[in-house]
Amino acid sequence: MNGAETLLRTLLNNDVNVCFANPGTSEMQFVAALDRHPEMRGVLCLFEGVATGAADGYARMTGRPAATLLHLGPGLANGLANLHNARRARTPLVNVVGDHALSHKALDSPLESDIEAAAGTVSSWVRRLGAVADIGPGAADAVATALSAGVPDPTDASDPSRTGTSGAISTLVVPADLSWSPGTPPAPRRAPRPPRAADASDMGRAVELLTGPEPAALLIDGAGLT
Repeated sequence: MNGAETLLRTLLNNDVNVCFANPGTSEMQFVAALDRHPEMRGVLCLFEGVATGAADGYARMTGRPAATLLHLGPGLANGLANLHNARRARTPLVNVVGDHALSHKALDSPLESDIEAAAGTVSSWVRRLGAVADIGPGAADAVATALSAGVPDPTDASDPSRTGTSGAISTLVVPADLSWSPGTPPAPRRAPRPPRAADASDMGRAVELLTGPEPAALLIDGAGLT
């Protein structure tokens, strides 16, 4: 089992079983793993914007995140428009972005770019894997975070405390050499943090606004619409 298989099996363990892909050479190990695991449905898309738009639509309809498979920073950039839409719709989505092997980063090859900077414009969570042992935990964290949008993490002071959202975009950057290196066991399912329940003060404030003398409007989005 190589690193790509660890990644794919961890996604399956976390109930992600559809991947909309526009891969390149850096992602070929993951494509090979797709062939070995028919339980992960791989959908080849001829443009990255189609892959990200399809993943957005799939998650909106099912309530479960799909994965995308994108090639390096330029591939991610081609999908940014629909990732922007997914972010605004608070859609749970997991991007897997391949990158050059770690030993090639310093060579500044033609497709070298700052993937994390581009991903950060549309993602709530971005992580670059630095070792094979990080693949399973990183993939499990990506899915759990995509499903935990707006839920504050009491252990993380930097975590935003927005509530009421239904999903978020996670982006996992996977260097090619980690994909072809011998893997580690896939990570088990990591449960997303439960949403904060409305308390009496929330309900009281809502009643006060809706029954008060001023006109009131309800803005409902995300899970409230379904």
